Amino acid sequence: MTTSLDRAARLELVARLKSSYPELPDAPTPDLIDHDRFTAYTKTPHDVGGEPDAPMEFENKQYEHWEENTYVMCEVLGWRGIWLSEERRRMGNVDIGRTIYLGLPYYGRWLLAVARVLTEKHHIGLTELAERMTEVEARYAGGLRGKPLEAKPKFEGDPSTVRRNRHHTHAVGKGDPQVFAGQAGEPKFKVGDKVVVRELPVLLYTRTQEYVRGAAGEIAVVSYESPAAEDETWDGRDQKPEWFYIVRFNLSQLWHGYTGPGNDTLQTEIPERWLAAAERTSA
Repeated sequence: MTTSLDRAARLELVARLKSSYPELPDAPTPDLIDHDRFTAYTKTPHDVGGEPDAPMEFENKQYEHWEENTYVMCEVLGWRGIWLSEERRRMGNVDIGRTIYLGLPYYGRWLLAVARVLTEKHHIGLTELAERMTEVEARYAGGLRGKPLEAKPKFEGDPSTVRRNRHHTHAVGKGDPQVFAGQAGEPKFKVGDKVVVRELPVLLYTRTQEYVRGAAGEIAVVSYESPAAEDETWDGRDQKPEWFYIVRFNLSQLWHGYTGPGNDTLQTEIPERWLAAAERTSA
């Protein structure tokens, strides 16, 4: 049981959590939002490459037991056809907002994604989930104290009635992206072609980094065929695979004020829809 002081302390902590521009009020009126700020608000939160920040010390930390369990659970959900890897990425990296993305541990976000996919696909209701969480919390009150985690399902359902995605069956024995081989036609670009990354509107999800949009590069590898992340993450029907390319960029041209060697390069993987042929310039 909590007291009114406990609740007030929790609400005060939430009120300190800010994820909007300090010069703007919460829920600003439309006239206060210009195009650049709207674009910043709608940017997918996992796309942080190139944003200014202080250096971070790398720590080779051993995974905790719950993190390993979370990873295994998410892999099993994919193996059993409950979701696609892109669905998990979207639910754990994008649909949570910038504050949660930057504020929670990596596998903490994966756990939230599990709750969302099971709820959204009607495998469990929120009321049932809340009751089960309360039951498990009571079972391990005071900590594990050496006790192993133990699953205690209330019943065993009929797996044949569970709705699963198509990828669960058509990639078996082939793998991904091999299952899409031969479906995208001839690649539009070849190794050595000069390309420019298109500046497409980004709504809800993409894996094409903002720091390369509008930049010129060169095709380094014609990689494989697969549906683009923007389509695959929703597991929609009749998705047409397209070619993916590894594109090489010159760092001195990619980053403003870059002071390293002029031949430093960066490579990243980009689907065909995001690329256009670079315009030729006359000598």
